[in-house]
Amino acid sequence: MHVQKVFIYSSLCLLLGLSSIHWSKAQQREKAVIIGYVGGYNGNLIETNKIDAKRLSHINYAFVDIKDNLAWLHNEKTDTINFRKLNDLKNINPELKILISVGGWTWSKNFSDATLTDELALNLAKSAVEIVEKHGLDGVDIDWEYPGMVGDNNTFRPVDGENYTNLFRHLREQLDLLGAETGKQYFVTTAIGGSREFLQHTNMETAQKYLDYINLMSYDFDNTYDNMSSHHQNLFAPANRPYLYSTDVTIQNLKKVGVQLSKVVMGLGFYGKGKIVDSADNNGLYQLPVRGGSGGGYTYLKDSLVKKKGYVRYWDEESQAPYLFNNESKHFITYDDEESIKLKCDYIKEYGLAGAMFWTYFSDPKLYLLQVLNQELGYPHE
Repeated sequence: MHVQKVFIYSSLCLLLGLSSIHWSKAQQREKAVIIGYVGGYNGNLIETNKIDAKRLSHINYAFVDIKDNLAWLHNEKTDTINFRKLNDLKNINPELKILISVGGWTWSKNFSDATLTDELALNLAKSAVEIVEKHGLDGVDIDWEYPGMVGDNNTFRPVDGENYTNLFRHLREQLDLLGAETGKQYFVTTAIGGSREFLQHTNMETAQKYLDYINLMSYDFDNTYDNMSSHHQNLFAPANRPYLYSTDVTIQNLKKVGVQLSKVVMGLGFYGKGKIVDSADNNGLYQLPVRGGSGGGYTYLKDSLVKKKGYVRYWDEESQAPYLFNNESKHFITYDDEESIKLKCDYIKEYGLAGAMFWTYFSDPKLYLLQVLNQELGYPHE
């Protein structure tokens, strides 16, 4: 961007009393969002003809890697084709936004190094925005798993939390400058962990100033307590097990640290997770595991296992979550279904959350759960 254009843009914002174009757009947002993650990290070509674009407000492309402290297309050949094909979906839904998601569980190893100084963080932000500009995309999602924490054997430092916020500041500024040239609105979002430790290692109350949406990964709770078969994305925790995580606990913890719930997007896992347990007591719930067991995407669970092959669907009223159990094999599967998703939509509306996001689109190719989101959250909008 030319220096003259930057000066004119900044001066206009000051005259109007706005911090950026982003600010004014955000104030006008009232509609619930439905954000679907679509994976291309394996170098696969996405079958975009199987994506119902009208049912989504945003697609987050997972993932973009980091190399030499810069955003890097790990699978550039297929990534670029996928960007073009995803953008073509805008012919079906002109309001659809396509974002790159940088990081993920495996590719978060270099965030700490790449944001260690202000100059490094600025260069990382610029490199991500260059990908957005080159491919006509709509923003950047940061999926750093996790600042100040080891994650998947990551490099991590006590200063990661501060640098995490600084990265968002640079992304917001760089995308606003790009928006001043193109006239487009660009998005800065992040996928965050639901643990208390995540909040202890970050400053979300400050970081939120630069973010459009905070995508809360309110799933995989069972990894926190591997000594029993528990739900992995229950809405509430049972009264006699208040130490368990739940979607409600993670959202209320965000509120306690000062995060605006109107920016929080509830995360949903469109997949189930399984364990083989040692006892059929309580129909397999909260039992000691013997070993891991298979799970699978929701379409598979619904079509192939629910009320089939010895699997019985049970409902945990306190947690407002379903689970499957095979009494003979002692196979326990935790998942979400249409009933629990509807209750989560009620929660989204009650607490004024921004909407819902889910991992991943192709985990439920028959759209059983996405259709519930559409119906309950009023999307697509007329």
